[in-house]
Amino acid sequence: MIKNKLDFKLINFAIITLIVYLMYQTGSLWLGVFHKFVSIFLPFFFAFVVAYAMHPGVKYLEKKKIPKGFAVLIMVCLVVAVFALLIGLVVPLLVSQTTSLLNNILVFVKEISTKYDLNLGSLQETLKAAFNDIIKNMGKYVSDGAINIIGTSLSLLAKVAISFSIAVYLLIDMDSIRKRAKKFFLNHSKKSYLYVKSLDKEMHSYLSGFFKIMAITLVEYSVVYTIIGHPNALLLGVLAAVMNLIPYFGGIISNCVAAITAFVISPALFFRTLITFVILSNVDGYVINPFVYGKTNKVHPVIAIMSVSAGGILMGVFGIVTSLPIAIILITTYNFYKEDIYDKLEDMKLKKD
Repeated sequence: MIKNKLDFKLINFAIITLIVYLMYQTGSLWLGVFHKFVSIFLPFFFAFVVAYAMHPGVKYLEKKKIPKGFAVLIMVCLVVAVFALLIGLVVPLLVSQTTSLLNNILVFVKEISTKYDLNLGSLQETLKAAFNDIIKNMGKYVSDGAINIIGTSLSLLAKVAISFSIAVYLLIDMDSIRKRAKKFFLNHSKKSYLYVKSLDKEMHSYLSGFFKIMAITLVEYSVVYTIIGHPNALLLGVLAAVMNLIPYFGGIISNCVAAITAFVISPALFFRTLITFVILSNVDGYVINPFVYGKTNKVHPVIAIMSVSAGGILMGVFGIVTSLPIAIILITTYNFYKEDIYDKLEDMKLKKD
């Protein structure tokens, strides 16, 4: 028996420690490489997300006996038309309403300061500087009621064009991609295939429901705020629709903005706005959302709030926006593998006893 036998566990530990130390010392280099990697593959990632989101629409049109080529063309034209409408007609109007909205918020803060003898001078100056920056930046892209394409970053336009082009090609090949993925996971293991299939089902339900909710919210809030005479009706409708990206907090933010701007204009409009968003919140929560989502994507409010908080801390705005999809993925993963987890815990408990 060899007494001086090498301890490979110790050697492996030393090698791992050395690798970690070297990576720590060269952290700036690796971060630079990582950022380059992300900048290269991010357009492909967004392209896949767009193609994945558009795929159910293509399948729906195919069920209506529309050839796949025409179905893809219809979906692409629909997306382009929506963006063209937003950029050409809605954005300039939103810019003017945003300017009015920001001025109303400043007036609101000033009136509160005067009425209740509060020293909000520093807050007013901070808000004024921030709002001026926002208006100035918007002016780079919108001038005299039209979109200023020249002022837009060419690199940004190139990335958008590349991502959308890739998304079209991925959308055309999406059925083939899904078949290859299905074959790969079935060859790997049946359970892996069933897991990916359950994730796919949940994400399709979420995306389909989310886009429906956004469209309904945009029309619902814009029309209702127009009826009650709110001057920022379109802006508030768009804000309410976009804020669906942020679970629970998004609705609160859009409603607070509506209330503040209404308070500045008149007490009567303020009370009409309060009554309006109380009614709309209940209609959304108890009628529209359950009808659209059904029994899918059930996420407990506490988990949703914790997800938003954790996402904001870890990844900022991007983390907040993606918090609910990530929570759905984690919940689906847990529900799928929970029996295996319990079995492993039981085995560990038996071995320990």
